[in-house]
Amino acid sequence: MLKRIVLLAMLAVSGNAMASKDLSNIPLEWTPTQSFAEFGAIDLNGIGDVKVQFNAFTDARKNPALIAENHEKEPVRQVTTKDNVAAFVTDHVKDTFSKAGIKVVDNGGDVIVSGEVRDFFVNETDQYVGNVTVYITLTNASGKVLWQGVAGGGATNFGRSYKADNHYETLSNAVLKLSNSMLNSPGFHGALQSH
Repeated sequence: MLKRIVLLAMLAVSGNAMASKDLSNIPLEWTPTQSFAEFGAIDLNGIGDVKVQFNAFTDARKNPALIAENHEKEPVRQVTTKDNVAAFVTDHVKDTFSKAGIKVVDNGGDVIVSGEVRDFFVNETDQYVGNVTVYITLTNASGKVLWQGVAGGGATNFGRSYKADNHYETLSNAVLKLSNSMLNSPGFHGALQSH
């Protein structure tokens, strides 16, 4: 009986230690739990042959390392990364566009997409609520601005408290939603058509 009590106490201590693991300087991982198709069909009419080039997005957030906060109890626990958030968003938007049927090119694009990441964050309370917001500028090959505007994506996720995997999933799903938001924006779509 004493062995069982000691074992349970050790498990409780190790469980608390695991639950409170510090999430500082974690790498960014692409682990969406949703598929792009879940957000609905993309109208490729008039844009299927447009070559889309992406310039590397920039990060306009005040604290580039901060990607999440857990507000379930005091003190607030932060989640930070040493990775390049803007590069992460750029790479996965490009990849999502390509998988959606858009002709993504490294150079020589008919249109060039630039972006300024303004939000990339998960607020964790009893669930994970993530938002990714990018100010997008779409130009033609000669630099003329065809469209500018804010595109955003949000995601909500449930899971165990203060876990990196849940933050990764929420942010990945939000980037997928951001890509969908861009392609379904009438202004963005129209600019691709009129390049």
